[in-house]
Amino acid sequence: MNDSSRTRRDFLVKGAQMAGAAASVGFIWHALVKSEARASAGALRPPGALAERDFAAQCIKCGQCVRACPYGTLSLASVAGPAATGTPHFEPRTVPCYMCPDLPCTRACPSGALDPALDDVNRARMGLAVIDEEHCLSWQGLRCEVCYRVCPLRGKAIVINTESRKTSRHAVFEPMVDSEHCTGCGLCEKSCPTELAAIRVLRPEFVQGRIGAHYRMQDKASRSGQAADAPAAAPSPRIAAPKPQAAPGVDYLNQAAPP
Repeated sequence: MNDSSRTRRDFLVKGAQMAGAAASVGFIWHALVKSEARASAGALRPPGALAERDFAAQCIKCGQCVRACPYGTLSLASVAGPAATGTPHFEPRTVPCYMCPDLPCTRACPSGALDPALDDVNRARMGLAVIDEEHCLSWQGLRCEVCYRVCPLRGKAIVINTESRKTSRHAVFEPMVDSEHCTGCGLCEKSCPTELAAIRVLRPEFVQGRIGAHYRMQDKASRSGQAADAPAAAPSPRIAAPKPQAAPGVDYLNQAAPP
């Protein structure tokens, strides 16, 4: 084989190798971009973060918010992380947001991806806590309410609804989340004592519906007015149940609840 043929063959081989490498890089890059786009949709951002599309456009991935956080809550996503590479996010089960009143992360952002107009951390909407009633200890009748006690907006973001057991004198204390006040800080998820948290913080758009502008909703005052004008329904007759006889050796917790 002469030098000319060898040179031509080497050129074709190298060209094929370069084309294959370029195709591989392009395929990997495309898969990475799609993966990051899917991951970013569920990532929890720092307080004051703009809507995800606007946040992604304005975040310059500088890490200033991460360095400003005194609790180590925030981290920059890696290539295989739950958010676009280099953008800040947090995972509540690992380290929640501790709701700093002076908002150091938001103040440190130089690009406006974290809204500088946010002046009250209680108005942050990082996510929305959702309770898995099937695995929540309180909803199953055990006394827990840890999520309620650790909530920074206790009595607003998480409230307790009491329900009678109907088989004893004790009540079931059911925690419930009010989306109007929940900030998505994740302190409830971090503190949940179940093996996998029975309360988790998710992006609101994943768990909330939307009524739609074509419905005309009445405000509470109007509904109250209508209820007041409506004739009161006659009370249904009730038959008094006989009082249970005292039995020696029976714990009062096992007695039937009064009707």
